[in-house]
Amino acid sequence: MAEILGVGLTHYPPLIIPDEEGRIPLRITLARDERVPPEMKIPTNWPEAMRIEYGEDEGVTAAIAHRERLVKSFLRLRDEIVAFNPDFVLIWGDDQYENFKEDIIPPFCILAYDEIVCQPFAGEGPFSGKSNVWKEPVDKEFKYRGHPEAARFLTSGLINQGIDMAYSYKSLHHAGLAHAFINTLMYLDYDRKGFDIPVVPFTVNCYGSKIISNRGGILPHKVNGVPLPVDPPGPSPKRCMEVGAATVKALQESPYRVAMVASSSWSHAFLTEKNNFLWPDIESDRARFEELSSGNYAAWADVSTAMIEEAGQQELLNWACLLGAMRELDRKPEILDYLETYVLNSNKCMAIFRP
Repeated sequence: MAEILGVGLTHYPPLIIPDEEGRIPLRITLARDERVPPEMKIPTNWPEAMRIEYGEDEGVTAAIAHRERLVKSFLRLRDEIVAFNPDFVLIWGDDQYENFKEDIIPPFCILAYDEIVCQPFAGEGPFSGKSNVWKEPVDKEFKYRGHPEAARFLTSGLINQGIDMAYSYKSLHHAGLAHAFINTLMYLDYDRKGFDIPVVPFTVNCYGSKIISNRGGILPHKVNGVPLPVDPPGPSPKRCMEVGAATVKALQESPYRVAMVASSSWSHAFLTEKNNFLWPDIESDRARFEELSSGNYAAWADVSTAMIEEAGQQELLNWACLLGAMRELDRKPEILDYLETYVLNSNKCMAIFRP
């Protein structure tokens, strides 16, 4: 019989770089997003809470306080995971046009990798090639152990329950891991003491209708000035919860000790059209947080894909997988922190579900 620990956290990318540079999503939106009305690019027209957070230094003070709270939770979660002594860490995370691109976009995929080598500071993207808060070389390699045996066991268990689960033994387009996974591993080792627990990445197509059309970016991608067509949707919250529950059932037939991790921020400003792509959906996140805190997981299963996309909550599908698993185990969370922000792109929740 498996032993399972549940963890929810964020892989917030700007945490990699110094706080003075960390408002990149908002900066890009203000400078380049043609969908934002000109008058909404003027701070005096923002909500009062956003103006206060933006302050006189464009959010630097807020970013410093934001980091302090996140790091405090990361260190505690890392201690909890290490004390639990799992055979592997299973991470539900999204692939944002990194390993999966036009040739295939699976709703879910288990990565049965043997060894994983990542260079998270190199490559492309707004956070690559920049100085990082650890002052580590741009070409630094991070090496992790996979657990292909456990990944095969889990994939088989899901298929035998009627979950048509994709799996992969090697990367397709992206060497190493997508940022949802490597950021999580780096943040759980924020103080660089080492994190040698094997990892089984479990990808979720959170971005759905925007996965190819945005090509992993903050803004819609254009070809010859024309936006790409909208993509098919990702899996629904209900389906993600079903997959999470089935994951528990599959692993309960094993002797493994498993730390199940959902890695994502909640609503994202650059996905929230009703807020002119400038700040996240505070109200919708509060509703989901109240449901989470009270253990009302059934309410998450009633959230539609349309509701998720309207609120910019696409990445919550990772958490839906975790909540499906915790619902199966009848677990309620201990909330370590819940951070709301108007300026730093996304609200964030840090939680643990103990046996």
